[in-house]
Amino acid sequence: MSDDIELCLEMAEDSMKEAMEHLEREFQKIRAGKASPAMLDGVKVDNYGMKAPLSQVANVTTPDPRQIIVQPWDKSMLAVIEKEIMNANLGFNPQNNGEILRIQVPTLTEERRRDLAKKSKNEAENAKISIRNARRSANEEGKNLKKDGAPEDDIKRMEDDIQKLTDSYIKRVDVVFEEKEKEIMTV
Repeated sequence: MSDDIELCLEMAEDSMKEAMEHLEREFQKIRAGKASPAMLDGVKVDNYGMKAPLSQVANVTTPDPRQIIVQPWDKSMLAVIEKEIMNANLGFNPQNNGEILRIQVPTLTEERRRDLAKKSKNEAENAKISIRNARRSANEEGKNLKKDGAPEDDIKRMEDDIQKLTDSYIKRVDVVFEEKEKEIMTV
């Protein structure tokens, strides 16, 4: 196969790999009963006029499975961080003792578990859409290569390879989703 076709395959695989990595990052943010610093990854804090991720202005730890401790490097940021965590609408109620923020992670109700499972399913569907979009882009690129004179057999082989790649990534998304759903629904 020509270098253009190899490049096209590589680009498709890179896009699919990115979709998978994004899904895994999103799943880390969805809590399944256990406290994790990743639960606060989406929180951005106003730091000297710029929005910065919480991890850049504070140390975030989990001393036990039901608690998150946020210790800002600058104590004057405590109230700002507390406000941003509340505004993030994560269902947390941080307790400010003047030094640190202590967040008790509530146990999940059955209804909340179902909501989180539904959110996980949506993230998995978004990942599948990204993977299919990568397949479509690669196939369109293959059609362009065919117009430019690439052998039809090579293009057909490339399309088959892209489909196999797509199927394997879709299967991986399903496996990761099933694990996450099981984790969420386990009491």
